[in-house]
Parts: sequence; C-alpha cells; structure tokens
Amino acid sequence: MALLREAVGSSLRAARTEQSRTLRDVAREARVSLGYLSEVERGQKEASSELLNSICEALGLQLSALMSDVTLQIASSEIAKLTVVDAA
Repeated sequence: MALLREAVGSSLRAARTEQSRTLRDVAREARVSLGYLSEVERGQKEASSELLNSICEALGLQLSALMSDVTLQIASSEIAKLTVVDAA
C-alpha cells in the first residue's frame, strides 16, 4: 500500500537533492525545524498544507507540481500491484 506521506516525502527529498541543497538550508528558508523536515522527507510525519506550501516555496516548487508528482508515484505503485488473470 502506498502511503501519501511517503510519496510526499520522497518527492520533496528528490527536489531538494536535485538542487544540491541541504536539509538545513531548506528548513531555514521554509521556517521549519531541521528534524521535522527530515521526518517529512522520510515519510514519518504528515505536514500540514501550510507547511507543505512553505517547503515548496523554499524549494521554488509549486504545490500543484508536488501533488502531481505524488499522484504519479501513487498511481504507479497501484498499477504495479495489478495482476492479470487468465480467463482460460
């Protein structure tokens, strides 16, 4: 089962690492604690929409872009679990 918080965290971490930015840098700019941002990225905490928006702004992302990426991740994991049953 795909968890929303894990997909959100994975997308945020990917965006941050693509920019070669540190947790500390993004946490400071988003005005969230380093530990909390780390937990969000690891899928251990579910951030509120306000915090997600702050993190996205710190990363220069639109919240809608993050949600689109999350939707694709979840859909992909759901498709991977489908099995074909032979009707014969």
